[in-house]
Amino acid sequence: MTTPADRHLPAESARRREVADAARRAFALLPARSGELSDAEQRTDRPARRLHADPETVERDLVTLVLTIVELLRQLMERQALHRVDQGDLTEDQEERLGLTLMLLHDRMVELCDHYDLTLEDLNLDLGPLGTLLPP
Repeated sequence: MTTPADRHLPAESARRREVADAARRAFALLPARSGELSDAEQRTDRPARRLHADPETVERDLVTLVLTIVELLRQLMERQALHRVDQGDLTEDQEERLGLTLMLLHDRMVELCDHYDLTLEDLNLDLGPLGTLLPP
């Protein structure tokens, strides 16, 4: 007897394969940095691609990624709050508490960035032709 959950297994498996294929293609497209190629690789006509993972900076890179995601979510929450204020959905007391909370979140992000020797600008990832992740 099959359960409703069993019917989703082939779809979930296909979705996992799709995500794995997309990740493989994304990592295959990363350009190699200068100095990472051997003399033989530099002489070929096709561009070499490499994933650069430095064990010395992995903790800082991970912290930067996590703080970038948190900052993106904070900015999205701030925009949603401003939209609700503009729509008049909130009472004056709710607006005051929301504003105070958003200011505290911003201050905490600055403190975290200072702790890890980062700036808020360091969190704004460059997405190439798409521009930067965070708005100015």
